[in-house]
Amino acid sequence: MGRRRQDTDRTAEARADALASVVEDLAGKFSLRPLLDRILRRSVELLGCDAGSICSVDETAGVYRKEADFGIACQSGRSFPLSEGMTGAVVAARTPVIFAEYSQVPGGHVGAADRATLHGVIGVPIAWRGSVIGTCIVFSRDPARIFTDDDARLLELFAKHAAIAIVNARMHEQLEERTRAEATAAERERLVREVHDSVAQGLAAVLVHLEGVAATGPDGAELAAAREAARGALAESRRTALGLPPSLLEGHSLEEAIGVEIAWARATGNLDAKLVVAGQPAPLTPEVAHQAFRIVQEALTNIVQHAAASSARVGVVYGPDELVLMVQDDGRGFDRNSESGNGFGLRGIVARARTHGGSVDVESTPGWGTQIRASLPYQPPESGDPAGSAAHRLRVLVVDDQAVTRAGLARLLAAAEPGVQVVAEIDTAPALLDAYRLLRPDVVLVDAYLGGHDGVECTRQLVAEDPGAAVVLLGARSGDPLVGQALRAGARGCVGPDADGPELARAVLAAAHGGITLSASVSDALPRPPAPAADGAALTVREREVRDLLERGLRDKQIAGRLSISVKTVEKHVGAVLRKTGASSRTEVAARAAR
Repeated sequence: MGRRRQDTDRTAEARADALASVVEDLAGKFSLRPLLDRILRRSVELLGCDAGSICSVDETAGVYRKEADFGIACQSGRSFPLSEGMTGAVVAARTPVIFAEYSQVPGGHVGAADRATLHGVIGVPIAWRGSVIGTCIVFSRDPARIFTDDDARLLELFAKHAAIAIVNARMHEQLEERTRAEATAAERERLVREVHDSVAQGLAAVLVHLEGVAATGPDGAELAAAREAARGALAESRRTALGLPPSLLEGHSLEEAIGVEIAWARATGNLDAKLVVAGQPAPLTPEVAHQAFRIVQEALTNIVQHAAASSARVGVVYGPDELVLMVQDDGRGFDRNSESGNGFGLRGIVARARTHGGSVDVESTPGWGTQIRASLPYQPPESGDPAGSAAHRLRVLVVDDQAVTRAGLARLLAAAEPGVQVVAEIDTAPALLDAYRLLRPDVVLVDAYLGGHDGVECTRQLVAEDPGAAVVLLGARSGDPLVGQALRAGARGCVGPDADGPELARAVLAAAHGGITLSASVSDALPRPPAPAADGAALTVREREVRDLLERGLRDKQIAGRLSISVKTVEKHVGAVLRKTGASSRTEVAARAAR
């Protein structure tokens, strides 16, 4: 009696050890064949046999494939119809199947040499979520070995582990395929945009020269036809390249595309990342979906690369008039007033939202994480509103008489801010107005000392042509009175010759959205004219709100829209702000904030 008890204990211990070994094998392993070989070997040994096989099943196609065999040649790698063999019998029954002799198996595929040695055979389905995805089969060469229901239950335990191995391997394979496809699509997207930028700049230069010829010579039919052809080619290239959607949105919903990004964040950043969707999903235009996806993508990239967070949450909220995106993490956070609070990723998020007429609010506390809330209207503002006039990147016209400088500026902007596109490069002041009328860029970068035509005169001409023109002067020397004159003429920024790519990108983004930017080398040397004496009265709450928006460069109509008050009321508050602060003009209020 004691010996039988010891034998039973040893058998139970062997089963436990075998199952534990299988579980350890499954941890973090995605290569299917070695896993199935180990699972099969342990199940065969535990049943006291010396041969077996595992097959994968495709019920939709009506076939099964020999994936692994042990102690017997079962034609591994070949596929057979589900009407044949032990696997066919198990799938048809969808429960464990036992034959006393292998000769009873209909259409078995074991070779003649092995067939003569086989007796009992048992097979169980490998099931996953109600479907049979494979079978596990064990053969006995002992004529006295009779398989029982207990054997079937034990083999089913190994079949469950085989199911996990098969599903994990398939998911990993699909993920690798998707990763390769995404990398290919991203490279394609990058190449298309690079080609577009080069072609667009060339076409823009051709158009400018054609316009110049038309202004100084006879306008023949051939010249007119050339201009129209160039305009058409430029418009078509812009529609093709700038309308290119993110690869993940091709054939997928916004939530599905964001889900892939969240899976990437989990795997790459070891994050507990989740997606929450609220509201009644509304149909999104390709542009809204494009910008929303990119905003979430950039936010998650920032979290993985910089936040050192353990968890992240992405919320997609469908409101009555707008789509709201919430991305929050529990990472290190940052100080909004520091340089790190104005990182390129955050600037890109703000620029994307504003380009579509939306807004971004950021809350962050060092050591307590960050929350980004971006809202995108389902329909962008009317085309007359510069905040959301086009579904495109910010378009920049570069004006400098040095070819090397023009090329360097374009490269600096492209590296620092992907949302900025240089649409043309002009080398002379006389061609500036024609180029501006033709291209209508969002921002014009002008050399402060352009070939004898200083940037102040260029700024005056552009602002006279279009009061909303956003002009930024380049290379202004410290202490040069030209800077103050340019600001009074309507320039929205001046950057010194020591500006790098990020500083240049900040100036472009600020100018495009109504702000004023002065680089440190320029602002520190600005002469400080005597300011009118302030009356000493404290600003009211509403006046402080108006002052904050003035500092961001917003006009009265934009301030009225933000605060839901009339333009007349805004004008009254602006006057009070100027009187109480002692500022001589709105530009001085913005310049103080920039300094």
